[in-house]
Amino acid sequence: MQNIMIVGAGKGGTAILKILKESEVLNVHVVIDRNENAPGMILARNEGIKTGTSWQQFLNENIDIIIEVTGDDEVFKEIRSTKNRQTVLIPGSVAFLVSRLMEEKEELVTKLQNDSYKQELIFNTANDGMLVIDREGKVILFNKRAEEIMGVKKEQAIGKDVLEVIPTSRLLLILKTRRTESNQEMVLNNGRKIITTRIPIIEENGTLIGAFAVFKDITEVVKLAEEITDLKEIQTMLQAIIHSSDDAISVVDETGCGLLINPAYTRLTGLTQDQVIGKPATADISEGESMHMRVLQTRRAVRGVPMRVGPNKREVIVNVAPIIVKGKLKGSVGVIHDMSEMKSLSRELSRARQIIRTLEAKYTFEDIIGISEEMVIAIEQAKLGAKTPATVLLRGESGTGKELFAHAIHNASDRKYNKFIRVNCAAISESLLESELFGYEEGAFSGAVRGGKRGLFEEANNGSIFLDEIGELSANTQAKLLRVLQEGEIIRVGGTKPININVRIIAATNVNLEKGIAKGSFREDLYYRLNRMPIQIPPLRKRKEEIPVLCDRLIEKINRDYGRNVEGVTKEALNQLIDYDWPGNVRELENILGRAIIFMKYNESLIDVHHLPELRIKHFRNESAGSHSSENHTLEKTLPEMVEEYEAKIIQETLSRLNGNKTLTAKTLGLSVRNLYYKLEKFNLEKNGMQ
Repeated sequence: MQNIMIVGAGKGGTAILKILKESEVLNVHVVIDRNENAPGMILARNEGIKTGTSWQQFLNENIDIIIEVTGDDEVFKEIRSTKNRQTVLIPGSVAFLVSRLMEEKEELVTKLQNDSYKQELIFNTANDGMLVIDREGKVILFNKRAEEIMGVKKEQAIGKDVLEVIPTSRLLLILKTRRTESNQEMVLNNGRKIITTRIPIIEENGTLIGAFAVFKDITEVVKLAEEITDLKEIQTMLQAIIHSSDDAISVVDETGCGLLINPAYTRLTGLTQDQVIGKPATADISEGESMHMRVLQTRRAVRGVPMRVGPNKREVIVNVAPIIVKGKLKGSVGVIHDMSEMKSLSRELSRARQIIRTLEAKYTFEDIIGISEEMVIAIEQAKLGAKTPATVLLRGESGTGKELFAHAIHNASDRKYNKFIRVNCAAISESLLESELFGYEEGAFSGAVRGGKRGLFEEANNGSIFLDEIGELSANTQAKLLRVLQEGEIIRVGGTKPININVRIIAATNVNLEKGIAKGSFREDLYYRLNRMPIQIPPLRKRKEEIPVLCDRLIEKINRDYGRNVEGVTKEALNQLIDYDWPGNVRELENILGRAIIFMKYNESLIDVHHLPELRIKHFRNESAGSHSSENHTLEKTLPEMVEEYEAKIIQETLSRLNGNKTLTAKTLGLSVRNLYYKLEKFNLEKNGMQ
């Protein structure tokens, strides 16, 4: 192997170095340049080749060839006069010429590789099978589509005789005849049908170099042709069904252009086929957003959306569903209902619901969401209580779902086919509550109905009565309720004759009855009668894992009530809801979601953070105390105590703002006057001078 010295490590020297370091017969012994940071010097050091700034000191190291690429004639002459006779000196011009030739060679090789890659890419991405043989009948090209159609891998075909790959091939005949065969049908060994064209490959001078076949699989086309006949029959049947429907139906394609409407659609909207078919899905809308376009964008069905359609702005309800075939969206179909008939039915349904609400319970245990351990225990206790005639006392904060439990207990008992009467003891004034509960005799008081009136206990005979806010009962009413529990009988107001009744009592309270006993506002003997089977319903802040499921259930209910189509809550909004402590419990959660949905735009489907009001617990703070004492005051009290203090503060401020008008204060705060008086006494506000 001959040793080489390169003098000059600039661009030319670097190019020579790159070429020579790939050689197996030439060894670059040293690279010389005055500039130690020249590119060739850096490359040489990286390759482990000696470097230096002077060529003289390396002449005695068995250098066979010196390549001078400095471009300096003086350097070339000096090396020529100093070198050994056996050492060959190559001038820079020759070196540059060799370097240029090598670069052009690399460029040509690269270009050839790129052209070959492009040709192969085109060859393999073609939808038709392609096969090329040389003049000896050997396969030299075989694309991917040919692999799929033939069922033969490229590696198994290349270099083989064409008859080994395709025993029935006619390409050898094409080599002999030099004639093209176009669009010939052929059946392969694997049963596939193909259409093929065979072409001889002849150079300009007439030399035959091979043959080429391009073929297309028509197996699916033949099947498709057979299926088209069946599809036409199905299409005729579907059109007959759609046109005979009394419901207005419209169909659009995946771009939202009208495809089909039925006569009922024209009767309802007043629009003809010419006004709808081939037109955008918005062509029939007078007011509202196109549900077809929403479904095409979201791929989700929408139901019960109110709109106005046609030139007469007909009020309708729309249900639209996507048409998805093998995972691909092909369009959507909409069914339109006339709202005039719907409104009539809705009025009748509302009247029926009003009647039903006074006669029976609406909810069952399946309607109660219970995931947390405390909630599961409460549900299990309620199910046990439903199987007995015992009085049940539901305890829990306002908004936790006590009435829901009462409904479920009645529906799970053997009294479920009898009446379920609901009474809010705080919503009826004290003067009327007794007569409402126990009824009255004729002449019992001024304005009494002739013949008297049955009370709610009599109405609920053999059924259940739900007494909500039982802690609000007056002492006289408490005594009468105790008689019902002890003796199973009532006496009407103004009457003397006892009436036997068989009623299951379900009571509920959100106040501390034990404190009421201590204050003397609630009878101890009645407490023990009611507290036979107490069920504690946990507040929402202690079962936050149920918030996602509760949100889904409440959004479904609000959608039905408001005619909206909200799909759920974003992850960020859900995290904010979970972080909140919910002093108003599930009722507050429903209020927050309902408020968010009201202010959402109709094209929005998810409740996001910006739809929610600011959620934070507002602690009552003594304005006259310092900040340090206020913080200590908050930390020393439980949450219910802090909520009561805040409630007292609000009542006090409202009463002061309304100049002590209790009736107006109760109306402003959404309380009954009786309930306001109870809270004034409870929070000791009367003694503080708020008259």
